[in-house]
Amino acid sequence: MPSQGSAPARALEVDVVSQLAKFFPAATPVRIPIRLRRANGATEGKGEANGPDWSVPEETVIEFGTPDEVLFLVKEPLEFADKVLVESKDGALRAEASVVAAQYHSERTVIAARFSKHVPNWIVKP
Repeated sequence: MPSQGSAPARALEVDVVSQLAKFFPAATPVRIPIRLRRANGATEGKGEANGPDWSVPEETVIEFGTPDEVLFLVKEPLEFADKVLVESKDGALRAEASVVAAQYHSERTVIAARFSKHVPNWIVKP
């Protein structure tokens, strides 16, 4: 049996993400469950082949997307230029991105992150 507060809470989450999506004219609602990993610390001396160390994943949902950006909520705040790894649960999407916008709310932070490299066909408009 679903909990009583889940639908209104979900609508509120989408609403706060949609406020940031207004700054991205090409943003489309997508609702893709993902695992989000944060880059841990400096990557100096590790070389390009190894890349950054990634944190334990956080489960979240891409609420809006453009061909180059993803917009989602996180529990732990991220800051401008932080690096993240975005992985869809089905494995179809795995890409590094950098935070380009953040809106801080009491319990969650809305993030827009731009892919580091072009990700072909990750978002398909009907």
